[in-house]
Amino acid sequence: MWDLSSSFVFSENDVGKNRALASLQKLQELNNAVVISTLTTTLTKQKLSDFQAVVFTDISLEKSLEYNDYCHNHQPPISFIKTEVRGLFGTVFCDFGPKFTVFDVDGEEPHTGIIASISNDNPALVSCVDDERLEFEDGDLVVFSEIQGMKELNDGKPRKIKSVRPYSFTLEEDTTNFGTYVKGGIVTQVKQPKVLNFKPLRAALKDPGDFLLSDFSKFDHPPLLHIAFQALNRFICEFGRFPVARSEEDAQKFISIAGNINECLGEGGVEDINPKLLTHFAFGARAVLNPMAAMFGGIVGQEVVKACSGKFHPLFQFFYFDSVESLPVEPLDPIDFKPLNSRYDAQISVFGSKLQKNLEDAKVFIVGSGALGCEFLKNVALMGVSCGSQGQLTITDDDVIEKSNLSRQFLFRDWNIGQAKSTVAASAAVSINPQLKIEALQNRVGPETECVFNDDFWENLTVVINALDNVNARLYVDQRCLYFQKPLLESGTLGAKCNTQMVIPHLTENYGASRDPTEKQAPMCTVHSFPHNIDHCLTWARSEFEGLLEKTPAEVNAYLSNPSEYATAMRNAADAQAKDNLERILQCLEQEKCETFQDCVTWARLRFEDYFVNRVKQLTFTFPEDATTSTGAPFWSAPKRFPHPLQFSTTDPSHLQFIMAASILRAETFGIPVPDWVKNTKMLAKAVEKVIVPDFQPKEGVNIETDEKATSLSTGSVDDAAVINELLFKLERCRNNLPSGFRMKPIQFEKDDDTNYHMDLIAGLANMRARNYSIPEVDKLKAKFIAGRIIPAIATSTAMATGLVCLELYKVLDGAHKVEDYRNTFANLALPLFSMAEPVPPKVMKHRDMSWTVWDRWILRGNPTVRELIQWLKDKGLNAYSISYGSCLLFNNMFPRHKERLDKKVVDVAREIAKEDLPPYRSHLDVVVACEDDEDNDINIPQISVYYR
Repeated sequence: MWDLSSSFVFSENDVGKNRALASLQKLQELNNAVVISTLTTTLTKQKLSDFQAVVFTDISLEKSLEYNDYCHNHQPPISFIKTEVRGLFGTVFCDFGPKFTVFDVDGEEPHTGIIASISNDNPALVSCVDDERLEFEDGDLVVFSEIQGMKELNDGKPRKIKSVRPYSFTLEEDTTNFGTYVKGGIVTQVKQPKVLNFKPLRAALKDPGDFLLSDFSKFDHPPLLHIAFQALNRFICEFGRFPVARSEEDAQKFISIAGNINECLGEGGVEDINPKLLTHFAFGARAVLNPMAAMFGGIVGQEVVKACSGKFHPLFQFFYFDSVESLPVEPLDPIDFKPLNSRYDAQISVFGSKLQKNLEDAKVFIVGSGALGCEFLKNVALMGVSCGSQGQLTITDDDVIEKSNLSRQFLFRDWNIGQAKSTVAASAAVSINPQLKIEALQNRVGPETECVFNDDFWENLTVVINALDNVNARLYVDQRCLYFQKPLLESGTLGAKCNTQMVIPHLTENYGASRDPTEKQAPMCTVHSFPHNIDHCLTWARSEFEGLLEKTPAEVNAYLSNPSEYATAMRNAADAQAKDNLERILQCLEQEKCETFQDCVTWARLRFEDYFVNRVKQLTFTFPEDATTSTGAPFWSAPKRFPHPLQFSTTDPSHLQFIMAASILRAETFGIPVPDWVKNTKMLAKAVEKVIVPDFQPKEGVNIETDEKATSLSTGSVDDAAVINELLFKLERCRNNLPSGFRMKPIQFEKDDDTNYHMDLIAGLANMRARNYSIPEVDKLKAKFIAGRIIPAIATSTAMATGLVCLELYKVLDGAHKVEDYRNTFANLALPLFSMAEPVPPKVMKHRDMSWTVWDRWILRGNPTVRELIQWLKDKGLNAYSISYGSCLLFNNMFPRHKERLDKKVVDVAREIAKEDLPPYRSHLDVVVACEDDEDNDINIPQISVYYR
């Protein structure tokens, strides 16, 4: 029965069955491509030779030593991982053999720099453009490419660098007799393999070396836990059982055994065996808690991947962790820990039935049911959260399940593709624990859904758990939790990295108090005319895809749906944007109108010519290779790359692939059937050869944007209004020639359908452009990753993050913990690195004998007037001079006419000025008041809620 609180693969019907057999079906459902087998007989050492890596959980230390000796000495060595979770304590040990090679120690892309100059010196000084700071380190090996002049460095030989500064470094090489640097060049970091010498478990127990620390406030815990886990093994061997939960007698026996082991270690032992910590260890030793299992499952899962791939640095070699601060603060009667013959008995043995009741009666809001959301649902279902008569769990997500989700969103299966994420996830969670009280919604959480997630909804919540993948949504939920003073448990993942943040009313700062720097955006002129990396090419490709296949067809339909209204709107706008819209519509319906699939092939071939030939010829005509800037410097200096036009060829597979994808998607927008022959390269080549490609001559006076600060492409200075009227006249004439009811089909970019040709076109656009500028091309998968703006999420870091958050959930629902008991975490399983720290408290503001933080909200009841609000603040020693509601100014003492508002109700002034009806579910409005003290110093006071009902 105790297994039901820690493993999602078991149900109450499985109690009494063999664990391996009972779990087989549900594990197989996770991925049918993985062959899973069971072994229910005694495991022999020889059987281990069938595997590359083995993981042991519930085995004795003696058996562990026997199996590890075999794995360590086997040829080739078998990677050995041993892990245990005992209550709020856990450990991992790794031994990947005497000489294990790590091919990629951190999983990061090799750093690069764009060269600006190289000196002919010994050693040589290499300077890079100040586009981005260099990420190299002293001692790194780098290779050079594309250098003009000093071509000796283009030989691909790794070279060591030193004296690394933000935009320069020294090359440990004599370049005195090399050619003189002219221009260009890329420097790229070379990743070096690392060989690790693992000790076998027998040797590592005696000499564990340095422990991997996770929490510097507990620097003395790992050495003691190293002894504690050995003591537990000895206790079990001696008494044939685990220590009984809350048995002081067993705890003393356990402490005595630990003391004996420590004495035998001599100088290698610890000074203080900390009886209090060991007592907690003994009390919970039999229990496997779900959050701990989730966290350690994530860590160990990543170690298995490392063992099999050599990617990322393995854990070397012991890791110990505890979350003893999750225990209830108030002392409890021993009877509170008595088993109830329920699925939660393991959890009750550690935390007591009082906290279990709090878990079951909690009203929880989980925002998002993707990778994090699925893991959270599994965790809370196993913990019994919202499973009581008073409990309620609400989960919402407006997304549907896609094929790419299945690798990490483990509650979903192949047959769920296309269904609502929240509904499927909720159903799966109920199958894990039928007692779960859950409601699944498909609403996005934001200002537009405050009628769904109204004041009553937020006020009734116990805690909010974010499982989101974008900052704006996180900030909105943070503001709601701040306003209604609800705990918010925040987390996020990025590949092997994860972080957690606890937002606890009045104890910690809120999520929005500290922000990551905004992601650097490439200037528009760089993307459109001067790309120097594949990201720029893919950004341009994504933009062109949306313009050609989504925005223009949508604009065509907007015009055709109501021509007169559309024409009036364009005439009223009378700007460059209106002119551009009309030109695109006319081009689509007249010059580039497609009626047959051959027309679509023609359009695709001419697009190729325009993008990758004509535009490049125009650019290099306007700015020749020897062009200079107004200061006399070379125009084509780094990071700019001089482009070359492509020569279309039906014998180039990438050219034909572009034509195929572009013509198929063009046909889709016009509703033209796609013939089977388009996938036959010979027949497609014949269709392309029929296309007449006009000659192109570059023009004088063409304006090409070069200002990096420009946010939109410049437009010619013509009389837009006159041109718009002319375009509308042509459009009306064109519309009369269209079939009745004609509409186009806009195509929205969808990255996850490999059969829809979306990524084929985007990869084709980007790679042809990269070829223009001699930028390394990428395959479709890498293009999908960048253009699809995919945040890499993997199951291991997701499991770890949610496990850590649920350890904090115990503290939140206990309700008596101080800020120093909570933990924020940053972890990187690739390194591995674990960094835990207590949250930052909120900033305290003071005035007279009052103090407040961002968590405070002042409340004024009785439907006051503006004058009464001002007087209420005056009584606090605050002189109010401005009152705002949202973006509307309700009162400011600088405006004489505002004095007429003093004796009006605040709510009536808000209705009058904001010109909006206050929703019926609202009983108050929130105003921001600017105040000064008697010395005219501005005082930043909390938001004021004025109740009018």
